[in-house]
Amino acid sequence: MSAIAMYYAEKNVLITGATGFMGKVLVEKLLRSCPDVKAIYMLVRPKTGQSVQERVTKMMKCKLFDRVREDSPDFQKKIIPISSELTQLNLAISAVDTERLLSSINIVFHCAATIRFDEPLKHALQLNVVATQQLLALARRMQNLDVFIHISTAYANCNRSHVEEVIYPPPVEPKRLIDSVEWMDESIIRDITPKLLGDWPNTYTYTKALAEYIVHQESANLNIAIIRPSIVGASWQEPFPGWIDNFNGPSGLFIAAGKGILRTMRATNNAVADLIPVDVVVNLTLTAGWYTAVQRPKSSLIYNCTTGAINPFHWGEIEYHVISTFKRNPLEQAFRRPNANITSNYLINQYWITVSHKAPALLYDVYLKLTGQKPRMMRIFNRLHKSMMLLEYFSSQSWVWSSDNMNLLMNYLSPEDKKGFNFDVRQLHWPEYIENYCIGTKKYVLNEDMSGLPAARQHLKKLRNIRYAFNTILLVVIWRVFIARSQMARNIWYFVVSLCYKFLSYFRASSTIRH
Repeated sequence: MSAIAMYYAEKNVLITGATGFMGKVLVEKLLRSCPDVKAIYMLVRPKTGQSVQERVTKMMKCKLFDRVREDSPDFQKKIIPISSELTQLNLAISAVDTERLLSSINIVFHCAATIRFDEPLKHALQLNVVATQQLLALARRMQNLDVFIHISTAYANCNRSHVEEVIYPPPVEPKRLIDSVEWMDESIIRDITPKLLGDWPNTYTYTKALAEYIVHQESANLNIAIIRPSIVGASWQEPFPGWIDNFNGPSGLFIAAGKGILRTMRATNNAVADLIPVDVVVNLTLTAGWYTAVQRPKSSLIYNCTTGAINPFHWGEIEYHVISTFKRNPLEQAFRRPNANITSNYLINQYWITVSHKAPALLYDVYLKLTGQKPRMMRIFNRLHKSMMLLEYFSSQSWVWSSDNMNLLMNYLSPEDKKGFNFDVRQLHWPEYIENYCIGTKKYVLNEDMSGLPAARQHLKKLRNIRYAFNTILLVVIWRVFIARSQMARNIWYFVVSLCYKFLSYFRASSTIRH
């Protein structure tokens, strides 16, 4: 048997952020590959008109859990939702639930965080730092705790070009900052945020750096490991290729490119796009949990879970494969044919935004208004531009992450565990992965049926014919307005046409001679 699966047998696991993208995959993998796990406790925030149990029941109906359903139809009996609110004192966990957790939990996976780059600093601190602090305090009181795994991000230290698997000094003492923002007015916090962030591009990376230091500070008597994934994308292999359920990060850009909405993006073509499949992160997380619990290393181990230094892929390559995939497997009712270009030049990017984004959006909104419909394209493009601006920092430069701990852990595994909990990104074939990713956005995010591909392809042909017709009309207008009225322009035009004719005649003659 798998040593990892054997370890998790009869264990009680607590997962925060279990209703999020990565949390769902972690829950599914635990249930499927460690079928003897005793129970999975999930901290879940209740929503208006929906209890935590209803939220979890709805989540379990997702296609992600199809394989688990086939193997174990009553798997939901192992899921125990706990009502919690990370922004509240003691995480708003009831006294009864607290006692239950203290007496039973063996493993904690802390995945919960706000991943919004533009989150107000106070709220980001509360969710990413204070909540981590309170969860650690709860963990220290757990009577049977083996291990505490904290999910961070590789970009927590993005102010450094080379990131080792160590905890770096924080930009500010976390506890002093938390105390300070407690009494500050929101407007004051907003004004001082840029100065506080310093070299960090946003509140997400900044607060994740602080959270790492909090984990390091308060890890006394706890067996801890930290996982640092880069840009988490769709699944590579498990439970099936291409599973994705959100518009976050590159997913939204891929969809916008497939719809023909995104035509230009500011990025560096040869910069490494450090995507990491979600199942790779989950497999490493479960493996690190097992290793940390069984081997009990003397110091907390940090795992940089990235691809750039091991199996690099670049933004220019991603752009090519995304566009070619969506041309073969188009999205339904595309706005335009997929066609995008990447440039690192600000002025060229602004030109293409004006010509390829804003102008068509404005014209389309005028058309919608004239036909009695609500204008929406400018609003869509504004949201797209905001997302692209937030991603520019990460798409315009490369980082070097050490991955010694990840490699050592991989070498420690048995052949059975290497296969069952695979996180070896050297095996990742990028063109195939990007194709599955794009098709995954079509199937699981947009809920488009693959049987609709013929109609979608026909729609792309229609858009191509419209474009050809528009270009022809534009050429005729330019001819009538500018060229036909100038003798010099006419002479140039005739020269170009005759030159093209000579080239065509030459190639036709060459072809005839060869045959």
